[in-house]
Amino acid sequence: MISLFGIQISVVDLIGAVIGLFYIISEYRAGRWFWPLCLLMSAFYIVIDFSSGYYANGAICVYNFLMSFYGILVWRGIVQSREKKERPFGSCPPRYWLWIAVAAVLLSALFWWLLGLLGESQYPALDGISSALTIIGMWMLAQKWWQQWFCWMVIEPLMVALFWMGGNYASALLYVVYEVFCVLGIVSWYKKYKANE
Repeated sequence: MISLFGIQISVVDLIGAVIGLFYIISEYRAGRWFWPLCLLMSAFYIVIDFSSGYYANGAICVYNFLMSFYGILVWRGIVQSREKKERPFGSCPPRYWLWIAVAAVLLSALFWWLLGLLGESQYPALDGISSALTIIGMWMLAQKWWQQWFCWMVIEPLMVALFWMGGNYASALLYVVYEVFCVLGIVSWYKKYKANE
């Protein structure tokens, strides 16, 4: 533990937050280092979440770690591409929106119920809802759809509350920064999508 401005912060939490800052900048720019940073950040947050009692979010970080490999393959055009070239920015087809909404509600309810049943999670509602939306957000991100930012816009305030209440102050601050990047990301990715159209 180190003390910053009178607040005790774990070294792992601080390192995870610094990696997370580079991660969000890279996601905003859709940079080539985004997915490798996602792998690294997921690994750090597996440790942070499980040690803080955020079991659903810890499991989601394992999912994010695995999804990063899929994201690399999709973005580079290795899968889901006939031309085998880098995936352009896209928009979520309208036929998916109902399924996304239903999945969000059902997964949130399932995780909330399971975490409450197990009794291990300190905040089962926040943990469950944020985890459910993260599953959807990562899938949309792997498709390179500009609307994926809306998922994160809902998730980030939940994560701020979760990390702050758990004493992970560096991560809580990081997720405040993420919320700003969500707004910037919507504008930037939408413009890039329209330019590709």
